[in-house]
Amino acid sequence: MRQYDIAAYIWPAYTGDEPRTRMFWQEGIGEWQSVKNSAPKENGYFWDRKPLWGYQNEADPRVMEMQIAEATRHGVNVFIYDWYWFDGRPFLENCLNDGFLGASNRGDMKFYLMWANHDANHYWNIDLSTTYGSTVIWRGAVDRREYENVVNRVVERYFKQENYYKIDGCPVFMIYDINNLVNGLGGIEKTKEALRFFREKTKEAGFPDLHLQFTIWGENTVNMSGFDSNMSGSTKEIVSLLGADSVSHYQFVHFTNIDRDYRDILPDVASEWERIDREYKVPYFPHISCGWDNNPRFRTFRPGIVKNNTPENFERGLRMAKAYADAHPEQPPLITINSWNEWTETSYLEPDNLYGYGYLEAIRRVFMEE
Repeated sequence: MRQYDIAAYIWPAYTGDEPRTRMFWQEGIGEWQSVKNSAPKENGYFWDRKPLWGYQNEADPRVMEMQIAEATRHGVNVFIYDWYWFDGRPFLENCLNDGFLGASNRGDMKFYLMWANHDANHYWNIDLSTTYGSTVIWRGAVDRREYENVVNRVVERYFKQENYYKIDGCPVFMIYDINNLVNGLGGIEKTKEALRFFREKTKEAGFPDLHLQFTIWGENTVNMSGFDSNMSGSTKEIVSLLGADSVSHYQFVHFTNIDRDYRDILPDVASEWERIDREYKVPYFPHISCGWDNNPRFRTFRPGIVKNNTPENFERGLRMAKAYADAHPEQPPLITINSWNEWTETSYLEPDNLYGYGYLEAIRRVFMEE
């Protein structure tokens, strides 16, 4: 039976161990605060989801030992950690450093990083999200000096971990926001040089090369020359210009209308995969999202909710992804999933009071039992 790499994104905010999280979640339990305190909206809508495992501190290695065991038992064998660098230093590393890497069974699970280099704003704070949500607290873009600090930390602290996920021996590193990367570094040419530096550092650490992966959001326009030019290009042009090795998605909401039935969304997903496969010069690794509903982050109702995203319909998406991987035997059978624990965006695999272990069981049926 073919072995697949089922990689679930991790939102590392379910801990109060990072002091700077208190400005968003004062109770000291990270974003579990928004999950726990969910209340009916003005129109009567009630997001009433509760974790079957409780409001666990995911920076606790004992908690992660259990989660690793449950993930691998159901076929999830890679975690992609959202990784942040704000205000000149790392942010939200505790779940990875203390929890996952401190777990006694960490060797059973691979991991890699997605640099979530978007801006930080007040959307995480439910008291400010509606009125001041778009106000920027920390910029995600970094200049060359900070970029080199990022590279050195990632290579030394993470790439050298025995269970870091690699393709052909090359550590995989995903970058979320190409625009922010290019803008911070001062344009395409400077970004190309900075990425060469990243590859050189990776080789100096003893690896064949870096496997650079980009998150794509449909065909967004990307600034090609920094702040002082109006030149722009499509995502597929930038992917080639910057020498990415592969691409994947983070969420369905980034490229299609999600305010409808999950079964109606899947044909659009398949069409997007076909377009990328046809137009891009690098491998695409298929992505499946569990759903979308970010009402837990707001006191007032937010439209834009995936309907009927049951485990059974999620399984339909998984079968699509499996078929895509099987149709591309020349590339690693990597499939990305949103996500392990994006509770406040209602796109998570962790068991809850509505579907129990349904999403995890769907993964096990498709990738382990058949």
